[in-house]
Amino acid sequence: MTKNLKRYFIKSVIILALIHLAYFLYGYFTFKGLKNINIYTEFYRFKFYDDVSISHFFVSGLFLLFFLFFLIRNHSREGYKGGNLFKIAGCLLFISFLTFSFFISYSFGMNAKLKSELSEKDFNNDKKLINVLNPFLYAYTSYSSEKLFNYENILYPKPYPVIKEDDTIVPGEFPIIETNYYSIDTIKALTSTFDKTKSKADSIFDIIGFDKEELHKRVISKRIVGDSTEIIFKSVSVHPEHDEDICIFLENKSLFNPVRGDSIDKQKYNAAVDRYKLLYNTKKDSVTYAFQRLDTLLRKYNIETNLIPKLLTQDVYHYRDNKDEPLNGIRNDFNRKALAEKFKKLNKLFYEPNYLHPSIAAIYFAVIVVVGVLLFLFYLIFNKKRVQ
Repeated sequence: MTKNLKRYFIKSVIILALIHLAYFLYGYFTFKGLKNINIYTEFYRFKFYDDVSISHFFVSGLFLLFFLFFLIRNHSREGYKGGNLFKIAGCLLFISFLTFSFFISYSFGMNAKLKSELSEKDFNNDKKLINVLNPFLYAYTSYSSEKLFNYENILYPKPYPVIKEDDTIVPGEFPIIETNYYSIDTIKALTSTFDKTKSKADSIFDIIGFDKEELHKRVISKRIVGDSTEIIFKSVSVHPEHDEDICIFLENKSLFNPVRGDSIDKQKYNAAVDRYKLLYNTKKDSVTYAFQRLDTLLRKYNIETNLIPKLLTQDVYHYRDNKDEPLNGIRNDFNRKALAEKFKKLNKLFYEPNYLHPSIAAIYFAVIVVVGVLLFLFYLIFNKKRVQ
């Protein structure tokens, strides 16, 4: 290729880069904001009917028209062959891609604006707050669900968590069943040490007449991790129904929305610890302040809410201190569905953005290739004229 042709390609790329920058800024400044994000918000634009797609069509068409005109007028009839033609074809294909990808820059602009309004750190902090307060935010009918709220969901304080065991005391048509709870403990030791200790312990149990089978029944799981053996087993008997520091709000370990990249089990435990401390180790004002932060969060995300932090705090303390009273109402009224949809969409925008929607991907790349080939064919036609 001649130096003039190389300069022409470089200038064309610079012009296209400036147009991409213009579309990026267009996307950045026309983003409607965090409050207006909904389930239909997407980070791609090429829908054949909106302003971005229409302008894209005309801008791309005009650029290609002038590009081809000046390419043929000033840089053809050179009689290129072999490797040079291959390089020119590659440049034309790259030019074609840049010409038809302005909407992707527009989408990047939207994403950049979103992250300037809501950083990933702030997004994760909002998740952590809701995860801690999640058991206070269910509709009141959910509190009667044995699946959502039960003693086995308590993760803190010690000796929780526990495992439930039902024993049939009297069999028959109307059996009498006794429910017991046992704390879950873990023993971890080097496998070699464990094997030696186990054989000695079995000998002692045989001498004193201890029922080894009863001990083995308490083992929940056993696994070898590297050179160590880990045993999870049922330990001491626990009576959560008589525990004064246990209330219904501790009996749910569900996360509203986990933080991406962190261990789910660790997040559940940390949220349970913070929730317990909030209920039993801090003053009432701290609980009210947590609900005030929640109310601010809901308004930030444009979620309809009727929360009154002081009243919600009163309800929480009432049911904390009257654990045997059925939870028939709690003043935590807000649009739960909208909040769940908002966070689901934000997770997708943060971690799975569609800059090129799958429904148009095949057509999009086909157009790029076809236009690139057509540009090359036009150039070949005028390139050959010089040789004849």
